[in-house]
Formats: sequence, structure tokens, C-alpha cells
Amino acid sequence: MSNVNVRRLVENIRSGTNVYTPLIELVVNAIQAIDAKDIPNGLIEIEVLRSGQTDAIDRVADIDGFVVKDNGIGFTKSNRDSFDTLYTEQKISDGGKGFGRFTCLKYFDRVKISSTFSEGGAFHDRFFRMGLDKDIIIDEKEGPSHAQKTGATVEISGIRSVKFPDKKLETISRVIVERLLPYFVDKERTCPRVVIRDANNASNAVSLNDYLGKENSQIVEMKLDEATFTLSANEDEKTFQVRIFKFFAPRTAKSKVCLVAHRREVTDNPLESYIPEFAEEFFEPYSDQDLAKGRNFVIKAYVFGDYLNDNVSLERGEFRFQTDTDLLNGISQNDIEEKAAEIVQSVVGAEIAKRKGRKELRISEYVTNDAPWHRILAKEVDFSALPMRPSNQEIELYLQKKKFEKEVVTRTQVTALLNSKDENELGDKISQVIENISDNSKNDLIHYISMRKCVLDLFSKSLEIGVNGKHKSEGEVHDIIMPRKKDSEELNYDAHNLWILDERLNFTSYVSSDKPLQSSGDRTDITIYNRRVAYRGGNETSNPVTIFELKKPQRDNFADPSSKEDPVQQIIRYVNQIREGKFKTPTGRDILVNETTPFYGYVVCDLTKKVKDWLRKEKDFTPMPDGLGWFRWFGNISLYMEVVSWTKLLRDAEMRNKIFFNKLGID
Repeated sequence: MSNVNVRRLVENIRSGTNVYTPLIELVVNAIQAIDAKDIPNGLIEIEVLRSGQTDAIDRVADIDGFVVKDNGIGFTKSNRDSFDTLYTEQKISDGGKGFGRFTCLKYFDRVKISSTFSEGGAFHDRFFRMGLDKDIIIDEKEGPSHAQKTGATVEISGIRSVKFPDKKLETISRVIVERLLPYFVDKERTCPRVVIRDANNASNAVSLNDYLGKENSQIVEMKLDEATFTLSANEDEKTFQVRIFKFFAPRTAKSKVCLVAHRREVTDNPLESYIPEFAEEFFEPYSDQDLAKGRNFVIKAYVFGDYLNDNVSLERGEFRFQTDTDLLNGISQNDIEEKAAEIVQSVVGAEIAKRKGRKELRISEYVTNDAPWHRILAKEVDFSALPMRPSNQEIELYLQKKKFEKEVVTRTQVTALLNSKDENELGDKISQVIENISDNSKNDLIHYISMRKCVLDLFSKSLEIGVNGKHKSEGEVHDIIMPRKKDSEELNYDAHNLWILDERLNFTSYVSSDKPLQSSGDRTDITIYNRRVAYRGGNETSNPVTIFELKKPQRDNFADPSSKEDPVQQIIRYVNQIREGKFKTPTGRDILVNETTPFYGYVVCDLTKKVKDWLRKEKDFTPMPDGLGWFRWFGNISLYMEVVSWTKLLRDAEMRNKIFFNKLGID
């Protein structure tokens, strides 16, 4: 009689197990019972118990449990007493933890055992159940048997809380084979025959052994030139063995690396976590004559070693060493899996190389066509960690991350140089750091120029006649240059494209776009309180003020005698109002001007014949040499004004940037 709080023990079973774990445990116990009997015709039969309610879609009832039968040694007194002992050491030589049977109670309500064993030259029967109170074995019965062979039958039923994930025999058998593949391929010990069937239908039996070793088998081992590797664990070398298998007809399965302890799969992780090119299935043609026909397969690498055997957890669902870096044990799970992944890659290297080549081409096309500012950086970056088929967003985010990492390194180097007292080392290091800074600056410049090209393309498109035969409004064109109803207090410094108008306008202390300079009153389209690079002192009277008026393409009614939208007079009026102190900056400061403060005024419109006549005859403007603009100096208020066409604005902006576009190959 045992004295164990079985219910608490079951409740405290840690993660790492799943609903398949009890079934795997029973099959392993059956294999060990047959090994102990040492017979050549070992047989394990798995019967599937169903709930009786057939699913309308799958036409198969849910699974309620399993019955596992074997013709092994049976529950002898020694085996029975071991079953009744927590953490028994009876199977320790075969990796037994003396705990696996308790996982049955974690997922199933009932565990029943019936067995025939031989003792003293006679056969005996033993029946019992697993308890959930103080005793592991309850309702035990023993007596003489009329049977003439030994064996055991274990039933687990009444599935608890969770739903068994699979229903079809083919699916369940495939999972069992994958989990127990080391038993099926063990060259030293022949695996017993394992058959699975529905409990009420003996005709639909599936042999698990048939998955391997036959022509067109679903699981085939791949040959390896080097099947072992070593890793260092606290100054001690640990050896691992790798066996690699093709799994045909994979359905939704992924290529994986599996760590094995005592011939049982413990963990499995996707190979693509280490080499992204394993994300998709592989293809094996049937013959050289018809390469289009064949079978898809995934790869599973099984890793064996004493280090794994010695560190498997009690429940066999995980290992005691860490997943990532393990300072205590010296070798982590990732270390082992990464090394195994390299070996797998060597087996299918040609296909992996093709996939990597396609990825490199994909990245190159993105950088060339969409992100030329990354050209220099892309030559230095290792893209092996990117997915097999990366999206534009994934490539860009990866490059941005690498750019940031490089900038952090450069800043660290600069800081170290500034703090260094060793003058002999400064020369070479300074050259290296300056080169890094230069490369980063080149990337940023290429990005900036490329964005300019996009803006000018949009700007050119906005000046075209639409499908309705009309031009865009000045507002739509305006928004490309600078968003309306905004000023520099509400926009990032680079959120406008004022460089289209004048490169000097990239350096401004205040910008107001289509917004009154105070709570009420007139408004300009764009007003810039200029702070040139040479005059960074702030709000000074010597800094010019620039005012723009934008008019809709092909619009010229502002030149009518009765028009109240005369842009020339509007700009003159704004200049006079600023000089009279009627406006302040958004921060409430006076705009400091005097009689000599220079003002620049620009009117952007289409120069129709009507507008040209108006400028020559009524406004006394002088034409520019290219015929696409007019100018005049208003000396009494220190105002220089130009009236330029949209065509000139676009052409001049393109001309200023053409050499950059040409050098980048984006013109």
C-alpha cells in the first residue's frame, strides 16, 4: 500500500506535456516490456476509444481514450511494486524516471490495467486501477490465469478538460511515429510491430512500422558524411549525434530539429528559426524523365547525446538546461539546435543555396528600385536572419535596425576617442570613425534625394489636367509644398517641401501656411520668417521675410480690374502690416523689422496672355530671360517680388536636383 497524495502530484505536473504524452508513455512501457521478454515477434496494439458522437464534418467521433496491448513480460510482482512506488528506479538504466504513468491522470479520468504474467512456472492474472487519493494502486485483484501467454492491457479513458487534437488514425499514427522515431530506427534493438485501429473496427488497422524501410515509405533516413558534433560545457566536451529524416506528405508540418532523451523526442523547434530557408517544403521528383512529378517532404533532425539524457526533465517535456545562454550548464538548447541546423543545411545545401540566392535577389531589387539610400549599408549587412521571402517592410525594418546599430557603434567610438589619452592610437581610429560617419551620411543623403524625386513626380502630376478636364485646385498643389492650416509650431522641421520654391527656405525659424498670422485678419499662403544659416542669432531685423501666394493652375481671373484677389497688392499689404507691427510669431514675440529689413514676395501662377499683359501694362514688372517669370523691386518698402509660372517652379526644382538624381540612377 502506498501513501502518496496522488491528486496533488498530478496537479503539480509542470508544462512540457500534452495530451499525446500519456499515449507515448504507454507505448514506450509496452516496448520495454517486450524487450524484457526478449522475443522476436513483439506486438503492440493500440485501440482508439471514441465518444460515440460522430462529427458532422469529419464523420469521425471525438477521441475519448486509448487501449494499449502488448505481449511483453506482464505485470510481475516486481513490475507491480515498481508501479506502486513513486520515482521508482526499476527502469533507470533505460532512462526511466519512475513518474511517467502519472501523466495519464493529468489528461484522463480512468487508468485501468489488466495483465497476465508468469511466476513459478504458472500464469497469473492481475487487475487494478490507478487511484487519485492516497494509493497509487486501487481495486487490485490477482489469481491464476487460463491464458497461455503473458502480456498487458492498459486503458486510459475519459479525456479531461482538453480535446484530443486529432481524429483520424493516419494522423495519430504519424504523430506517434515522429515522437518515437528513435525506437523505430534503433539498429541495436528491433522495434516491435505497432498497430493502431479503432476499438470497434479491426479492419481499419494501420501499421506504424510501415512508415519506414519500404519502397515509397513516408519516412526515409538521409545519409550524412559527418553525423556528430561536440560542444564545450564548462571545460568538458559533450558529443552529440544527429540523424536526419525526410518526412513525405507533410501537410502543414514544418522542418524541425528534435532533441531526444533516452530514445524519446523531448522538444521540437522549426529549423527556420536558425536558417529561414527551411520555411517551405522540399520536393523530390519521381524520376529523371519527369522532374515535374514527385513528392513534397519536410526534414526532421533528431539529436542524441548523454548530455540530453542526463538533463531531461521529470515529465520528459523539457530539459533542465536553459533555452538561450546557459552559464551554469555551459550548453543551451539553442546551442545544440543551431549546430544541428548547420549539419542539416549541409545535406540539402544546393536547394538552400538556391533559396538564399532568390532572397538576395529580392533584397537587391528592393534596394535598387525602392530604397537606393541603403545601397552602401546593404553591402555590409548579413541578411541571413531575414525570412525566406521577405516583404518590403521586413527588409526596410531590418536595414533600419542595422543602421541604428551601426550608428550606436560609431557614437561609442567617438566617445571613446574623445576620452582617450593615447595620442598614438588616435590617427588610425579617427580615420576609421570618420569613414563610418561618412557612410551613414551618404545613406541619409541618398534617402533624402530619393524622397525629393518622389515629391517632384507628385508635384508634376498635380499640375496636369485631371480626367474631368480641369486642373487641380491651388489647395491640392499647396499641400504638396506645405500642408495648409499649419505652421512650423505644428509641423516637424522636415514635414514641408519648401525647397521646391527656394532652397534657402529649408532653414526657417517660422513658417505659416494658409493661416492668419494672428487670431483674425488677412492671411498669406506661406509666410516664412527667415533665419539663414549665416544668421542663427534668432529674430533679427537683418533676416529677410518671405511671402508666397499660390494660384490655381490656369487661373487668371485675379488679373481682372474688378478682382479683390490681386496677389501683388496682397503681398504689398502683408509687408506693410508686418512693418506696422500687426503680427507676432506663434510664441507671442514681435516680428522685429525696420525700414531696411528685406522682404521677398513670390506669386506662383500660370502665365496666361492675360496675366502677362497685366504684369507688363498695369504692374510694371520686367520679364525674366526665360520668359517664365517676371520681377520688380519696390524700393520704398524694400520688397523684391517675382511672379513665376508653375512650369518654371517645377523646371527649376528639377534642374537643381537633376545632378543628384543622375548620380543615383533615378532620373
